[in-house]
Amino acid sequence: MAERPAKKKPAAKQAPKAVSSRTKAEASKPPAGGARGSQAAKRAPASERKRVPAKAARTRAEPKRPVATRPAAENAPQSPLRALPAEQLPAELGVDVNTALLHQAVTRHMANRRAGTADTKKRDEVAGGGRKPWRQTGTGRARHGSIRSPLWRKGGVVFGPHPRSYALGMNRRARRRALAMAVSAKAKAGGLFLLDAADLRPADTKSMAGILAPGALPRTRTLIVVDPKHDANADALARCSRNIRRTRIASATDVSAYAILAHDRVIMTPQACSALTDAQRG
Repeated sequence: MAERPAKKKPAAKQAPKAVSSRTKAEASKPPAGGARGSQAAKRAPASERKRVPAKAARTRAEPKRPVATRPAAENAPQSPLRALPAEQLPAELGVDVNTALLHQAVTRHMANRRAGTADTKKRDEVAGGGRKPWRQTGTGRARHGSIRSPLWRKGGVVFGPHPRSYALGMNRRARRRALAMAVSAKAKAGGLFLLDAADLRPADTKSMAGILAPGALPRTRTLIVVDPKHDANADALARCSRNIRRTRIASATDVSAYAILAHDRVIMTPQACSALTDAQRG
């Protein structure tokens, strides 16, 4: 007789878990912050949110303050320093620039500045070495006649420098022409100015520094050309300018093309400009 399959017993129902009173209280408690808390829960994750610096947020919120502007003075004193363009130069100074001639003038000036005092001693000028170090043969060493040979340590120098003159010559007419070209090139570059020393009142260093400061870039080199023979205020102008950094005083009779080109700004008095013009004529 076949056995009947055993009936499966129904699974026992699980009893619901006991919820403590504390858990119920937490579940019924509204989220922190009220509506803000619910909005915070709906926000995107921190990795997707765009962070705004706190300083930038404050800057956006703060209104822009109006910039206070100082009214321009109606009766402000005008500076005695004025630009001298190439169009206003005399015909003797407003010439075309020849680069080769300027190069020759600058090279001559720099060569004439060299002292030429470098000196070295030859083998006959070095002290010692009057006798033969060892005999000619039989020692197995090389042959030598003096310990002051250029081959030896503390010996003489071969083809070393000796005192000489590096001076280069240049025609007077070419030198004058190069000076006029340097003035013209500086005027075309916007670095030539005219200053009347009679308008400088008081003639002290503070006033002169106030005149030179506006429009000057850092580390600007200034050359002031005066004519002591025909300008009574040239001495006062030199005194009030000699203590200003990167400022040099030169006479119209001694100024060179190199000095004009080496400075960023050249300031001339009317008398100095007339002296340079007369030098070109003579």
